[in-house]
Amino acid sequence: MSNDKDLQQAVLAELDWEPSIKAGHIGVTASEGVVTLTGHVENFAQKRAAEVATCRVKGVKAVAEEIEVRLPLTASWSDDQIANEAVSRLAWDVFIAPESIEVKVEKGWITLTGEVDQHFQKEAASQDVRRLLGVLGVIDEISIRPRVNATDIQNNIVRALHRSWFDRGTISVRAEGGVVRLSGTVHSIHDRDLATATAWGAKGVTSVENEVCIL
Repeated sequence: MSNDKDLQQAVLAELDWEPSIKAGHIGVTASEGVVTLTGHVENFAQKRAAEVATCRVKGVKAVAEEIEVRLPLTASWSDDQIANEAVSRLAWDVFIAPESIEVKVEKGWITLTGEVDQHFQKEAASQDVRRLLGVLGVIDEISIRPRVNATDIQNNIVRALHRSWFDRGTISVRAEGGVVRLSGTVHSIHDRDLATATAWGAKGVTSVENEVCIL
């Protein structure tokens, strides 16, 4: 019980520390490393930032994110307005090829579809629209074009992990086509996510299955 209370207080402190979040209406509970976030925020960007901030806290093994987005009256945009702004924002992003992403908006929820060459382009598109006024959520259905030999993918990821602070043998990498599977152990959910992000950085990766356990 003491550990749960300490973890709850640590997450609350991290949320209060993060300048992009108004944390006054966010509730936090913790049970055996699983943190549940409740309450409400003013926009989707804060909702996402709260989840990311929670994952940074040592001892967090998983996050159940139940925060509601309650838009201020001044932020009530029509779906057409949100869609037009999203298309415009994507068109200005130098990482994304013109017309490679399609946008659909329904009741404040943005759905992105299309095809890109690498994961960072997929993530860039999602980030472009998360902070738009009036957005309640983002559904990312963008796919990645498969390419590059699986052996090359696997070796490149292993080298990238070793260039960072991961010790040799801590994380194992297996690639089949563009599908990468990670296994091993780390000390926090942040480390686990870092391994995932490193794997996504390899050219040709179409999906990452992270089976890394948190000690």
